[in-house]
Amino acid sequence: MSHRTLTVHPVPSMGAEDVVVAPDGTVFTGTDDGAIWSLDPATGSTRRVADTGGRPLGLELLPDGDLVVCDARRGVLRVTPATGAVTVLVDGVGGRPMQFCNNAAVASDGTIWFSDSSLHHGIERWKDDFVQDTHSGRLVRRDPDGTVAVVLEGLRFANGVALAADESYVAVAECRGRTVVRLWLTGPRAGERDHLVTDLPGYPDNISRGSDGLIWVAVASPVDGLVERLGSAPMVLRRAVTRIPEALQPKPAQTIRVQAYDDEGRLVHDLDVPAPERGPGYHMVTGVREHEGRVWMGSLHEPSVAVLDRP
Repeated sequence: MSHRTLTVHPVPSMGAEDVVVAPDGTVFTGTDDGAIWSLDPATGSTRRVADTGGRPLGLELLPDGDLVVCDARRGVLRVTPATGAVTVLVDGVGGRPMQFCNNAAVASDGTIWFSDSSLHHGIERWKDDFVQDTHSGRLVRRDPDGTVAVVLEGLRFANGVALAADESYVAVAECRGRTVVRLWLTGPRAGERDHLVTDLPGYPDNISRGSDGLIWVAVASPVDGLVERLGSAPMVLRRAVTRIPEALQPKPAQTIRVQAYDDEGRLVHDLDVPAPERGPGYHMVTGVREHEGRVWMGSLHEPSVAVLDRP
């Protein structure tokens, strides 16, 4: 893969965590200052289209051109890029505020499936939940009439959400478990839970269904031996590790990696960009979106989005 195939588009703020591509090719992302940006890939120009007042993470398109935004602090939002209007759709589940709204997928009837990563820690302390492995993530459904119901519990840091092309299942990434859990919605297996993928080569973040019908998975960082060993340690030790000052904590290895799986869980694409081809420092892909042969990526730690041509 030549270096020229990775193109980095700067945005004006840090932490362009996820990406979504509108039918006309416009790319949207959200940053850690609460801004929602639109990017014109042809010119590289950006425009601030809204401000959530929180920390936007996962982005999805609605049929009318509005966005569903998972805001880690404010919940599930509807954002209108044309006017900048922001409407709260879900800010709590079962009478309790959400700690960590993360990613979503929107069904053809307007049902929104979304993840709440942890019952215990918000985005500022995501590493605490990751290391402590609290098994408290959830997959939640919001029906078009506004009814909200928890459909899966006990997930190991629930993250990305995607629907099958025929909406026969919804998938949710377990970041800490290195799996993609699948809940069947239709057919003879409706209501059953299994895995689309297990034993991923790293920790999955956002996932999405591409225009190619595949489920694309952002692999934010490779498997960390220390984190895996801590998984079997007593909780008191896991909690102690999260109190170590940030500067002394292990750093995730720098990587750009996304994978795509078919409905049988077979690996179709594995885009692992080697260091010499990454350009100056782009790393930690947390969002991925395949759109008409190009693979767009976001990063929790970068003031930019990147794009690769699909093989």
